Formats: sequence, structure tokens, C-alpha cells
Amino acid sequence: MLLNQIHPDIVECGTDEAGRGCLSGPVTAAAVILPPNFKSDLLNDSKKLSRKRRYQLRTIIEEHAIAYHVSHVMMDTIDKINILNASILAMHQAIDGLKIRPEHIAVDGNRFKPYANITATTVIKGDGKYLHIAAASILAKTYRDDYMENISMEYPQYDWNKNQGYPTKKHREAIKEHGTTPYHRMTFKLLPDQLKVDL
Repeated sequence: MLLNQIHPDIVECGTDEAGRGCLSGPVTAAAVILPPNFKSDLLNDSKKLSRKRRYQLRTIIEEHAIAYHVSHVMMDTIDKINILNASILAMHQAIDGLKIRPEHIAVDGNRFKPYANITATTVIKGDGKYLHIAAASILAKTYRDDYMENISMEYPQYDWNKNQGYPTKKHREAIKEHGTTPYHRMTFKLLPDQLKVDL
């Protein structure tokens, strides 16, 4: 059973990102404030849930959350400031979009930068420990999947509707055969050395 929040007596948001390890597409973050009495036996780290369950939970989260927001940081920014900074920027932007200002931020992982004058706690594997971080992980994952499925219709050869931009064999073979797209992160190692071609 996941805990509701770190400091149960104040307004606290959970935040998480999806897509850090992808070769294409944005990095996406969500921030979520859940009610103090919110409980769920189904909610967990998005990586441990089926696609169907993630989308079911997204509906539940959006119906019950006091506030939530999702933000994409695009490929050109990732290439300019690097993926870690882009991930933190996406989380900051997600918090910016909340209709209620949190008094504390619970962050999945071990890296974060100060946000305004709000205190924050980083929690390694927090999406498997706290409900609001797990909720943020589900929103970030599902909204990013939606984005990747949409652009997959534009570039079907890269199989993004199945691999979501991660470095699968089929994705890398498509890069080798067809080259890159405006959605690829050009500062990432798109091909292993043995498959290198001029991109």
C-alpha cells in the first residue's frame, strides 16, 4: 500500500517524468495534488502497470485530483540543455500549471533544482512509495504515449506507437535505413558504433 504523501498536514504535490531514455520525442512530466483522504490499491509505479490499467487510472486520477498538470519539453530544448535539465524543467513547468500552489514538492528520483521558495524532497523510486508521485508517473507516461502515437502516424517506419521512442532494435534499424526526423534527439547516441551512418 503506497503512502499518500510525505507531509500529510500540508498541501503537497508529487511530480515525475517519462521518456528520459528515449531517442525521440519529448520528455514529459506531471505534477499532481491528491486529496488527503485519497486511497487506491491499484495505483503504483506506471512501469509496473499494463497499458490498459494506466489509462484506467488516468481517468480516476483526473476525476479525483485536487489539481494536476502535464508538460512536454521538446527535442530542441533537450539537445540544448541536456536530458537531466530538460526533465527538471518539465517538472517545474508541470508545477507551474497547477491551479493550487503546493507547500511542498515530492520528486521521484534523486535530482531536482529549487522551485520558487517551495521545499522539496527527492525520493528514489518514489513512484512505488507515494500515491501522488505514482499518479504523476501515470499521467506523464500516458500523455507522452499519446504524443508518440500521434507522431507515429507521420513517421510509421519508426514504430513509435509500440516503442514510444525508446532504443529498440526496430527503431534503430529504421534510423539506419531512413535517417533521422525532426523528432529525434540529435545529442543522443542514436545508433551503436557498429551501425553508425552519417546522420
